[in-house]
Amino acid sequence: MSDSPGWVPPGSSPSDPHPGAGGNASGGGPTGRPGGSGDGAPAGETPPAPQQPPNWSAQQPPAAPQGWGTPPPPPPGQPGWGHWNQPPAAKPGVIPLRPLGIGEILDGAVTTARTHWRTALGISLAVAVMIQIVSTIATGVWLRDNSGLRALETETDPTGEEVREALSGTMSTLGVEMLAALVGTVLATAMLTMVVSRAVLGRPVTTGEAWRDSRPRLLRLLGLTLLVTGIVVGVVLLGFLPGFLLGVAGSVEGGVLLGFLGGLAGLAAAAWLWVRYSLAAPALMLERQGVTDALRRSAKLVRGSWWRIFGIQVLTALLVFLVGMIIQLPATLLAPVVSGDGVEGFLSGGVADMSWTYLVIVGIGAVLASTVTLPITAGVTALLYMDQRIRREALDLELARAAGVPGHEPHPGGPAPGN
Repeated sequence: MSDSPGWVPPGSSPSDPHPGAGGNASGGGPTGRPGGSGDGAPAGETPPAPQQPPNWSAQQPPAAPQGWGTPPPPPPGQPGWGHWNQPPAAKPGVIPLRPLGIGEILDGAVTTARTHWRTALGISLAVAVMIQIVSTIATGVWLRDNSGLRALETETDPTGEEVREALSGTMSTLGVEMLAALVGTVLATAMLTMVVSRAVLGRPVTTGEAWRDSRPRLLRLLGLTLLVTGIVVGVVLLGFLPGFLLGVAGSVEGGVLLGFLGGLAGLAAAAWLWVRYSLAAPALMLERQGVTDALRRSAKLVRGSWWRIFGIQVLTALLVFLVGMIIQLPATLLAPVVSGDGVEGFLSGGVADMSWTYLVIVGIGAVLASTVTLPITAGVTALLYMDQRIRREALDLELARAAGVPGHEPHPGGPAPGN
C-alpha cells in the first residue's frame, strides 16, 4: 500500500529503492534529533502530496537544530524551560511523538484497540476463536472420554496401561493446543503490529490491509517465535540438567539441591534473554529484518534499558492476566450450573468428567478474554519498540514527517525518499 509504513533492511545501499523508505538505512546512533536534508524543513513550507510513509529502518541522527525536538535556549536572565513548561509534543495518533512513560504506553495500546476496534478486535476475535475451537475439540476428544485419566483421578493403584493412555491423551492435547496457540500468536502479533504502526500516525487501517502488510513476514515471524521460545525453554532445562544427572548418578539429596540452584539460575537467565529479545518481533515486522538480524536489533534497543522494559512487560502481563481472569470468571462459574453438574460436581470432578456443554461455555469465556487482551499485549510490545527508537534514534521526527505534522515537512529540494 502506498501509505503503509515503509520498511528497508538496515545496511541496504542508497541505490536500492523501496516503496515507503524515507531515507538511507544505516546503523542506529546515539540519542539526538536529526536535521538536514531528507528529514524535515522549517515550519511554514508546503508539504508534498501525497505524504510519504515513515522510514522505519535504523537511522543515524545528525546534530539537532533549534526547534526540532530540543527547545531553543532561553534569553539571558530568563528561566529555562524546565520539565513542566516544555512545548507539547505533536500527537497525530494514539501517542505523543516523544519518549513515552509507562502510562502512555499502556494508554496507547488501549486507545489503539478502542479507536480501531473493528480491525483490532476483529483480528483478535478471529484468532481467539480459532485457538479455542482447536483447544476445545482436543480436550473433548483426548481428555473428556479418557478412561486412563479417569482411572488416575479415581483409583489409587492404576495399571500401566491406564497410565500410558492418560499420558498419551494429555500429551496429544497439549501438543495440539500449543500448536494452535503458536499459530494464533504469530498471526495476531503480525497483524496487530501493523495496526499499531498506522494508529501512531493517526491513519485508519482495515483487516485486509493489515493482512496484506503482514503476510510476507509470517514465516519469518514464526521462525523467530520458535527460536526465542526454544532458547528460553532450553536455558531453563539446562539449569536443571546438572542436578538431574547428579540424582541419576545416585546422590538424590545433592541432585535436588543442585537442581534447585541450577533451576533458579536457569530461570534468571531465561528472563534476561526473554527481555533482551522481546522487541525482535516488531523489529522483524516493521524493518523487514531477517530472524537473526531482528534478534540483534532487539538486543541493541534493549541494551541499557533492560530493567525498564522488564518492569513494563511484567506489569503488562499482570494486568492482562487480571483482566482476562475477570472476563472469564462468569463463564467459569456458569458452566457447571448450565451443564447440570453444579459447582460441587465441578469441584469434586476432573477433566474426564467435563461435558461438552461445560467445555463450550468455558471456551466462550476464554475467547472473550483473549479478544480483549491480545491487542493490549501486542500493542505494548510495538509501542515499547517505538519508544526505544524515539529515545535512541529520534524516530519521533520521522513519524512526525510521515504524519504531516507542520514543521516536519521534507525540503522540496531534498533527496526523494528511497534515494
